[in-house]
This record gives sequence, structure tokens and C-alpha cells, in this order.
Amino acid sequence: MEVRALQFNAHVETDLLCLVAEEGVRDYAWPSAVVGQLMAAQKFAGKLGEKASCVYLPEGAERPLRVVAAGLGKTAELTPETVRRALGAGLKEAERLKVDVLTIMPWNCPGLDAGDAARGVTEAFLLASYRFNRYLADKKECSVRTLQVGYTPDQEVAVIAGIKLGQTLGEATNLARDLVNEPGNVLTPERLAQEAQKAGEKYGFAVEVWEEDRIAELGMEAFLAVGKASTNRPRLIVMRHLGDPAHPDQILGLVGKGITFDSGGLSLKQAKGMEAMKYDMAGAAAVIGAMSALAREQVGVNVVAVVAACENLISGTGYRPGDILGTMAGKTVLVESTDAEGRLTLADAVHYIITRENASVVVDVATLTGAVIVALGNLTTGVLTNDQGLYARLEQAAQKSGEKVWQLPAFPEYKEQNKTAYADLRNVGGREAGTITAGLFIAEFVQDKPWLHLDIAGTAFAEKEGEYLSQGATGVGVRLLYHLAETYV
Repeated sequence: MEVRALQFNAHVETDLLCLVAEEGVRDYAWPSAVVGQLMAAQKFAGKLGEKASCVYLPEGAERPLRVVAAGLGKTAELTPETVRRALGAGLKEAERLKVDVLTIMPWNCPGLDAGDAARGVTEAFLLASYRFNRYLADKKECSVRTLQVGYTPDQEVAVIAGIKLGQTLGEATNLARDLVNEPGNVLTPERLAQEAQKAGEKYGFAVEVWEEDRIAELGMEAFLAVGKASTNRPRLIVMRHLGDPAHPDQILGLVGKGITFDSGGLSLKQAKGMEAMKYDMAGAAAVIGAMSALAREQVGVNVVAVVAACENLISGTGYRPGDILGTMAGKTVLVESTDAEGRLTLADAVHYIITRENASVVVDVATLTGAVIVALGNLTTGVLTNDQGLYARLEQAAQKSGEKVWQLPAFPEYKEQNKTAYADLRNVGGREAGTITAGLFIAEFVQDKPWLHLDIAGTAFAEKEGEYLSQGATGVGVRLLYHLAETYV
């Protein structure tokens, strides 16, 4: 796939010309009056998701040019996400026509900067053209191999910068999608660590991998208990991008849940749908992708990411309901369900990133609860926080990434559900408010640091194709975390 900037002219060489138009705009600069008439004849109104196409012969040209128009929706609601969605519609038309080169006309909508539009266009192209086909004999690729983003002379600098960032974020998101889509027999904890190391070498961030003996020395009993039943042994993956050496005490800590396959353990999951439990490391994939993007763009912020990677399987060595486990923080946990394992690994990882890596802010990302899908569906990531200023930063980042987030309440009364007479905590808070009590279990280990908990169980995987995302892993969180880190520059 190639994305390039192009100073636009009326005789551009392309297989398909794509233009985007806002809803209700009457004086749109069509490439020709004929095109405007043809679009009007199709009653094209510029509504979001709407598209129309035509073929015309440009003046002085030797061959006709095919044009597709994609609707952006209302000017007041224009964001990089609406650009992504509009281009997704345009790309589908390009694929239907099996074109090789797609060209986007210069941006002329005043509601959004040309650089932001170029970023959105590039991200949409890379995300929409993604295919996880490495295990298919017939590897059907996206037909469009080249995207040309047109610009006018005054837009050149902004558009080139937007394309560059869009490529970084699109490719980092697709890296995360590749990791999540890999089957569990391939992506073991060891392999996940190797993939993090490869990304670190490629993009320029440090990666340290700890094996079981060193993990045990840290006192991470809860983390190790989850992985005890598997012959694929746990790994602690620590990644560092120190982009602001002048402020070594300001460190954004990212923690990603890294259960590379989750059978539920002795609290066994139902067979139906268990194959999807390879997705239980989507939080880990998100932080690896985000670290790749931050290092590649050399963002001036200190970020450390930690993944406690293991498998939750069944064997005679596995942990049991009723076990009482220690944690690195010194708190004890009664195991009521071995299928509530993610919070056990996250508890140790969060304590580690605060006490050993000196994180001043902590964000954990996890496919933690099915309850969040019941509450918010597959569209929105559930969020808990102890710091409203930090949540405001997340909302700002979500506006840029197009990923929807929603804050859930974290009233102290909910913490009572995690209490038991037999240990400091229990790992199941009951049926009610399951997403909240799971998040507040992790809150017990954040030591009053500003903290965000992102439950991506509903948003990490798409059951059906979207406007610019295919079925399967979405790479949720990569762009969101990148833009969150940007707010600290």
C-alpha cells in the first residue's frame, strides 16, 4: 500500500477520483459542471455515508474519468471520524470497480483543517484495506494499491504532515489487529513478547522481557497463579519510550491485559464462543501499537507500558476457586472464579508500573468484562477513573481518534462488593455492576495515582464489517492512547 501527496490538477492520472462533500452545500467545486449536474441528477445531498458515482470526459482528455462522491454530513458535525467514514464508502466503491489508483480531491471544507482531513483519509485507507489473510490459500487483497491525496499549494505542508501521522497511526493500529487476530496456538505469551521486541527494534523503543523466575522474585503471585496451568509460561513485557528526559518524574504508564488465550480455567467457559478468547490480549496489543506509534513519531513524552502475558488454561497445576493468593502489593485475594483472571494479572502489573517504573499516571486497557457489552454494546468503551481532569484528556483524545468512550460511576459503595471475610479482596464482585466492580478491583492497586480503566471487551472485536473496519480485531485503543499521550507534550 502506498499513500502519497499530490498537487492536484484537472488532468490527474488516476483510475478513480473521489471527492467528499458536506450536506446541503450548494456551491461545491465539482471538477466539472457536468459532474455537478450528474450528481444532482442522482439526488446526491452529501449526507454521511451517502455516495454517488459518474463517468465524464474532462476537457482535453483522451479517456473518460470515473468520479465517486462521498457524503460528509453536516458541517457543524465535521470531525476526522466523519472523514474516515466517508472515505470508507469511497474505498468500497473503488474496490467494487477494482481500481488500482484512487485519488482524493483537495480538501475544501472549512469545518476541518486540511492536515486533519489528510490524517483521517490516510487512516481510513489503511484500516479499510487491511486483510488478515495469512492462513488463506486464496489471499484476496484490496484492489486499491495507491492512494493519492490531492492538495492545493497552500495546503502542501499540512497535508504531507497529516499523511505521515495517518500512516503511523494506521499501521500501528493494523499491527495491533494482526496480534489480536493471530490464533492462540501461534500467539503464546512468549511469541507476544517477541512481537513486542520486534516492534521495539523497528520503531525505536526499549523492550525488556522477564521470565518466570524473575517474575516470582517480584512477588507477583496473582499473575503467576493465572498462568500456572499452561505449558506456555508467562512473560512480563516492559516497554519504555522516554521522549522527555528533562522531566524524568513525569511518566505515563500504560498497562495492557495480555491473556493470550482464556479458557476460563476450572471455571470453564461455554464451548460456544470460546474460540474468540484469543482476543483476550487486545489490551496488550493496544499498548504495543501505541508504543510503536509514539516512538515512530518521537513524541516528547515519557511512556512506559507493561503487559503481564499468560494463558488461562486447565491442568492439575492450575489455580482453583477458593484459593487465596498474594499480590505484589501485599494484598490477598480470594479466588471465587478462575474466569475473573484478568484483574489478577492487572493488579500485579499496575503495582509494578507504579513502584518499579515510577509511573505518575496509569491507564489500563483490558477486555475485562462481558458486562460492559450488556451496558454499552460494541460501539463504546467503558471507562472508570479517579481523576476528572484525566478523563477530560481522554475525551479530547477520543475526539481525534473517533473512538467512543463513556464514563461509568465509581462510587465508593461499589467497592463493598469486592470485600470478603477471608481475604483483603475477592476477585468477583457479584452479578450487579460487574464492569464497575471489576474496574474498582484494579483501583485498589493504583495508590491514588491519576488512573483510567478502559474496558474494551465490547469494542476490541467487530462481528460485522463497518464503514472502514473489517470483521475481526479493531485495534481499538491504539490511536486513543497515542492522542492521550500527546496531551502531555
